[in-house]
Amino acid sequence: MNMKNFAIALVAGFGLTLAAPGYAAALPPKPGVAVAYRVLVTNERAGTLSVIDGATRKVVATVPLGKRPRGLKASPDGKLLFVALSGSPIAGPGVDESKLPPADKGADGIGIVDLTSLKLVKVLRGVSDPEQLAVSRDGKRLYVASEDTGQGFVLDAGDGHVIAKLAVGGEPEGVTLSPDGRHVYMSSEEDHHVAVIDVATNKIAATLNVGQRPRFTEFSDDGATAFVSGENDGTITVIDARALKVLRTIKLQGALTRPVGMVVSHDGKRLYTVTGRGRNLLDIDIVTGKVLRTVEVGPRPWGVALSPSGDVLYTANGSSNDVSVVDAASFRVLARIPVGDSPWGAIIVPIPSK
Repeated sequence: MNMKNFAIALVAGFGLTLAAPGYAAALPPKPGVAVAYRVLVTNERAGTLSVIDGATRKVVATVPLGKRPRGLKASPDGKLLFVALSGSPIAGPGVDESKLPPADKGADGIGIVDLTSLKLVKVLRGVSDPEQLAVSRDGKRLYVASEDTGQGFVLDAGDGHVIAKLAVGGEPEGVTLSPDGRHVYMSSEEDHHVAVIDVATNKIAATLNVGQRPRFTEFSDDGATAFVSGENDGTITVIDARALKVLRTIKLQGALTRPVGMVVSHDGKRLYTVTGRGRNLLDIDIVTGKVLRTVEVGPRPWGVALSPSGDVLYTANGSSNDVSVVDAASFRVLARIPVGDSPWGAIIVPIPSK
């Protein structure tokens, strides 16, 4: 998860009261502060979750999930993991989808993993081809992108019943809750925009044009700025998250520099993004928009996560079935951790207290 949700989960895990929306409930750990955590990685083709211990950098568990797990988010109290599962066949760039096998709609759902026992405890059905999702600040609602219907679903996190459905644009993918808990950003790959959902009304508060084929949205820790990766035109759209307005566009150079997963440094100065077929992790200065450093991490890196102290990055490399561990200071690969077939998403969660 990004650091905003990590801080909320950490506070809740110690039995403290969460602050009201708009108030900083907890500050991220300062660099160098040790916090026990795990890296959770969805393996799209294997249908599993790899659980990596942040201290030892070893896989400590592999959890069977179901077909095609992709997007994943933890509950605010850090006790549950919600994972988007899909029975739709995988279709890479240039694939003739008419020749693919039919979708297994019975496999679609939101898997719920108990993060203490590390077992799949339930699957919520009713959303077609979910890809990514977000969890409300109180943990009671899920916001899910239904890729093949062009809709955003609002679900009850307990029983999965549909609270609302919204037309958010063709092939919605990225789903991210703002740090203040007031908005959910849902990106449309086909229509090249982000629908901003007001969680109080379950209505679209704004539709913002972004780059071509937007994939992920991330926020700065203070919630002031949102970033949206445009895969096809190599852009990062910078959004004023309070005014709901596009501020500017960072244009990246290189034919294979196609940003997908991103994470913002805890001081708000750097944006780290992986580039899919470009094989690289980039370190971008947010103020100037310049790429400061580049490191090759592996083939098709898709998801990326940042440690609580901000000193280590993890990339999910889809074509080499491993996770690269990158030192943020030297920007060198420290290790590559074997996981399941086709790792897709990566988030960090605190280790639950016993």
